[in-house]
Amino acid sequence: ISVRDYHPMELIHIAAALFSALLHASWNAAVKGSTRPTDAMTGQMVVAAVVMLPVLMWTGMPAMESWKWILISTLVNMYTVKALLRAYELAGFGVVYPTGRAVSVMMVVPLSTWIAGDRIVWPMLVGIGLIVMALVLVAVSSQRDKNFSPQAIGWTLLAGGGIAMYVMADARGVRVSGSALGYCALVSISNGVAMAWRQRHRGSPWSTVKSTASVSLPAGIASALSYLLILWVWSQAPIAPSAALRDTSAVFAILISVVWLKEKFDRWRLAAVLLSAAAVPIMRLG
Repeated sequence: ISVRDYHPMELIHIAAALFSALLHASWNAAVKGSTRPTDAMTGQMVVAAVVMLPVLMWTGMPAMESWKWILISTLVNMYTVKALLRAYELAGFGVVYPTGRAVSVMMVVPLSTWIAGDRIVWPMLVGIGLIVMALVLVAVSSQRDKNFSPQAIGWTLLAGGGIAMYVMADARGVRVSGSALGYCALVSISNGVAMAWRQRHRGSPWSTVKSTASVSLPAGIASALSYLLILWVWSQAPIAPSAALRDTSAVFAILISVVWLKEKFDRWRLAAVLLSAAAVPIMRLG
């Protein structure tokens, strides 16, 4: 599959990716800020699965060619969630989240060319570079947190690698699925079932949802919508710049971490916001 088979990034693709980023940052912050992050993560995945079940009944199953990518995405996502939750236990949301997303972007750029055959033109590459710089600035600012230990860094890097892997699996899968909505529904259900089974020792999925409802219900809906939006973008536009735009979620997370989680805001994070803002019109040239 080549980028020539898809439309270049239009304004609607950019807007959808950015809204997906905002939703993604919001539900991740809600999970991190909860008193029981692991249960909240499980609950939101179960909620997303339940929300998407009637959607799958309406759309029908995605094309069989996408099923192997769904399996890969689900398995990698379970590994990534474990790494992410472990990193959240060891360090602040403001450093784990942007560092993981930066690692993901840097991996997705070469992978999208190698695996998906996307051709990245220079404005897209410049925009991606600015976003990576923004994420690095956020991470550097937060590294002054004494809790960002070598162990926390290790789990964060593992999470970033996992994010890149499931991004590529989902981007490939949705392009052959025949329906972004159907693909989203089936992956959401498979993720919810897998997570519920994995956390079965903590109680039934329904009791987990009930006990974390104030977080898991809105987070589950937000995560499903965020996922659907970026899948739709990947089905029509090049993967790397779309993924980079979605990873501006780390920049949205700056404001969330400052306002909600009471983490620090400084000139480095301000520079990150400005770099990300500059990247959007540059990428539009591509």
